[in-house]
Formats: sequence, C-alpha cells, structure tokens
Amino acid sequence: MKNIPASAFRTATVPFPVPATRFATQSPFETRDMFGLSIANASREDTADHIVALARSATRHTINFVNAHCVNTMKKDRTYRAALRSSDILLPDGAGMEIATKAFSQPPIENLNGTDLFPMLCERAANSGVGIFLLGGKEGVAEDAAAWACGEWPALRISGTQDGYFDRADEDAVIERINRSGARMLFVGFGVPLQENWIARNRHRLDIPVVLGVGGLFDYYSGRITRAPAMIRACRGEWAWRLAMEPRRMAGRYLIGNGVFLAHTALEAAKLRGLDRAASEMAKRAIDIVVAVCALLMLLPIFLVAALAVWMEDRGPVFFRQTRIGRAGKPFTMLKFRSMYTDAEARRAELLARSDRQGTCFKMTNDPRITTVGRTLRRYSIDELPQLINVLSGSMSIVGPRPALANEVVTYRGNQIERLHGAPGITCTWQVKGRALIPFERQAIMDRAYLRKRSFMTDMRLLAATVPAVIGGRGAC
Repeated sequence: MKNIPASAFRTATVPFPVPATRFATQSPFETRDMFGLSIANASREDTADHIVALARSATRHTINFVNAHCVNTMKKDRTYRAALRSSDILLPDGAGMEIATKAFSQPPIENLNGTDLFPMLCERAANSGVGIFLLGGKEGVAEDAAAWACGEWPALRISGTQDGYFDRADEDAVIERINRSGARMLFVGFGVPLQENWIARNRHRLDIPVVLGVGGLFDYYSGRITRAPAMIRACRGEWAWRLAMEPRRMAGRYLIGNGVFLAHTALEAAKLRGLDRAASEMAKRAIDIVVAVCALLMLLPIFLVAALAVWMEDRGPVFFRQTRIGRAGKPFTMLKFRSMYTDAEARRAELLARSDRQGTCFKMTNDPRITTVGRTLRRYSIDELPQLINVLSGSMSIVGPRPALANEVVTYRGNQIERLHGAPGITCTWQVKGRALIPFERQAIMDRAYLRKRSFMTDMRLLAATVPAVIGGRGAC
C-alpha cells in the first residue's frame, strides 16, 4: 500500500463544480422483494456508473447494503428496519442474499458488496471530478483508506476524512464540516446498525447527493484487515476467511448468525409457498443443529472434565441412559452425565414417599442417591450437556418441554398430554423461571402455552435466559 500524507488530500470549502460526464442517470436496477425489502439488482459496472451519476445530481440519495447479518439484525431492531426501508437504494451483499434468491425461486442476483464496489466508485469519481468524504472507523483508519485510494487514482478528490469516535455533542460540527467540504459522496462506516440509524436520523441535514452506509469498508483499504484471496471469494467463502482471521469477534455472527439467517430464509420461502408450519419446523431443526454443534465445540473442555470426574468418583459408567417419552408419545433414549450412584433406580421406589413435589414428578432436594460430583453437575446443569447429542440425532430440540418418564405420562390428566405435541427440549419456559420450584401442574400449563405460541424469537429469548438461570441455580436439585 502506498503511503500518502493527509496533506496531499485535496479539500474544498465550497462545492466543487462537477463537469459533464459519460455516466447515465437512468436507473439500471431491477428490484427484488426480499424479507420485506426492495433489493436492487444490476451489474457492478452499471451500479458504480449510476451511483457516481447520482452524485452529480441535485437530489439526495441514501444507499445501504443488505447481507445475512443485516437481515438478522432488522428482525429484532425496528429502528434499523425502518432505516433500511427509508433508503433509496438497497444493494445485495454476500452469498446469503444469493442463497435467499434461490430459496425464493427468484433469478440470480449480483453480489454488489461495498468492498468490491469501492475501487470502481473511486475510479469513476476520479474521472468525473466527484469529491468523496470518508466518515468512520478508528482514528487514522479513514485517512489511511483515503491514502490508498489517492495512491491508486491520483486525480481522486478526497474532500475530507473523519473517524467515527466523536461525541454526540460534536455531531453538529462534524455534519457542518462534511457539508462545507464540497463532497458529492459520503461513505459512512460505523457498522450495522449504527450507520444506517445515524444516516436516517441526520439525512435531512447532510447536503450531500449520495450517502452510503459501508460498514467495515475502511478497515480493508487501510490495511487493518486482509481480504480473502480471490479464489476464496469466488467460492463464496469470504465469511469463512473472516471467521478464521477474527474467530472471537466473528464466531457469533457467522457460526450462529448464518444458521439464524437460513432459518429466516426458510420461513420466508415457506410463506411464499403457503407452507408456514412446515417451514417453522425446518427452521427450528436448522437452529437446533447449529446451536448444538457450536455448543459442543465450545463446551468440549467442560464435557471432558465432567466425564473424567464422574468416572473417577466410583469408576462407574460416565453416561446415564434413560428411556423418555418424546413427541407424539414416541420413546427414545436420553443421555445425561451420571449424577447418581449406579443403584439409584433400584432405590427410587423406597424414596417416593419422601418426594418434595406432590403429584406426577418425583423430586427430592437432598436425594441420597446423588454423588458428590453429581451435585455439582446438577447445580450448574452440566449433567444435561450430553443431551446435545440427542438434539443432533433429532430426538430432542434445544428448546421444548422437558422429556417425561413413561410412568409420569400415564398419570397425565386432561390436556396435560399436550406436552407431547412437540419435540422435548434441553431448556424450556419453566426451566428458566425456577425449575424444580414450580409445581408440575404449572409446568404443564407453561409447556402447553409455549407449544401453542412458539416462534423463533421465543426460542431465542429462552436461550438467552437459560445462561443466567443456570448460573443462578435457582430450583436446581
């Protein structure tokens, strides 16, 4: 990368007179209705030509990009969703949007990501005398990205740069500086959803014809982040490269986020085909697989230590296998780390009268059958970890009513049998609200309510509430 000092950037305090240009102002875009948004589609060359032509016009245009992460974010952020819908042009970004078009049975769509478009926009801006302003990133990042652009196209007019870490109190001064710079295109790189929300909130004050939300674009062209090799990009594997480069920061976005996006896509595709129920099941299964795999990978050290501790205490089996009743009354073998002595089942009958819970389920706070290691495993629900294997096999789900014993099911009364209308889960509503402290009758009511109103967002909320519930240990025994 060529090093060019900031003093070499050409700036202006009055609008730069824009000469005649060869770029067409007629829109080259066809649009696709995807996830409730109107997504534009055209070739990269036509897109770059059109954006620079808009920069020469007297009207204001807001351009944002939509990728898998954007779709996930807008599903839970109303303000961001409104900001996207208020955009004049939304461009498809990444392999996720290509996958969605196939799921929606739409013609192929071009990948118009900002990282590929930026050099083309710089080249055309340099040829037409259009000034650009880079806003965002850490201190020095936008300036270094501008230095790279000037090194590639010496005629490019950099009207100004500004990092994105300014105080809200300084916002007026930043906007005034942008307006006085004479820039015709403003690139805003705050990341999703901050940049889109900031643009929507301030667009009426920005006297710039074209404003684009470009995420982490400046990090690439400043040299902070290395782009994936062309071969990996051609195979649509840039997300895997990013994950390898920044595993901690990107694990949630890509390992979990990609599964969440596929679930959203399946639901949208099903709605188009009138198959909402089937799609909901497919989406839930996709989430189960992604979460189970990620959890097993992340918790593998705990898994191994727990297994060793169980074995060392009494040299007995590591796993406890028990027949439980699943969806529609179908029996299956549920796995747990063994937390009781090996003769626990034989001793159960003599302890029934000492149960802490009346009715269907047997629970005993100071159960003498529990081992020393087992008490710790139960306290933090570590004994439940092997059920992730049940999830992968399809006999269980991450979220759903806890699986019942056969001798419990035969005591169900009235509509309590509805607990078996869905796949049993590792966590559920009453698991995060008190576990064993909640009477079975109340548990059954909560399980039926979940099954009747279950949704993707409900599952996400219960998953998020499970971690503090486990750490708190309320109701564990």
